[in-house]
This record gives sequence, structure tokens and C-alpha cells, in this order.
Amino acid sequence: MAVGQIKQKQDKINQDLFEKLCGIQCTKEEICSVLNVSEKTLNRWCKRTYGENFSPVFAKKRMFGCSSLRRMQWKLAEKNATMAIFLGKNYLGQRDNIELATTDMSKVDELLNEIKKNAIK
Repeated sequence: MAVGQIKQKQDKINQDLFEKLCGIQCTKEEICSVLNVSEKTLNRWCKRTYGENFSPVFAKKRMFGCSSLRRMQWKLAEKNATMAIFLGKNYLGQRDNIELATTDMSKVDELLNEIKKNAIK
């Protein structure tokens, strides 16, 4: 491949597509495959386009996908109780409280052991 052809191939990387692929957290190998370029070519293009190698660019661009996913989760929580509970537990520190009521204290140890066994599974 002549030098002019290599330069032409580098210039054909679609920046919007590259950023979308990062957003859905494709691997470097997958991104190269979709863009039909080598890892070296992608790295040079990132350096030329963003002033940084692939890794720091990927770390920044993948955040768009994370924020998009988060937005979808919050929207889903409006209609899906399971998602609302998941978000409440993860972001609000909410948890399920288990209340045990017994007058027979010998049963308390049995119940606690059973709960511990099930929690480990």
C-alpha cells in the first residue's frame, strides 16, 4: 500500500461512528473491525484527531454510553417496579428489611443460620 493510500484510509475513519462504538463499549478490536482499520491506524487517528492515544479517548467517550444507559434506566424505573427497587438500593442505600418474630429463642439461631446459608448462595 502506498503512503497516499494509508493517509487516505486514516482520513476515512468516521468520527461519529467511532464515538458511538465507544459509547456502547465495544472493544478496541471490535472498533477496528467495524472501521476496517488496524489498531496502529486507529491509535494514530486518535492522536491526530483528539491529541491523545486510543485508551484515554475511549475512557472519555464511553462515558456518553454510560450516561445514556443511566438515562434509560431512570426512564424504565417510572414503569417498572423492579428497576425502581434496583435503583433505590444502589443509589439511595435502600434495602429489604426482614423482620423476625418469635418467642422461642432457640429458633432464632436456626433462622439466622438459614438466612446466612441462603445469602451466601
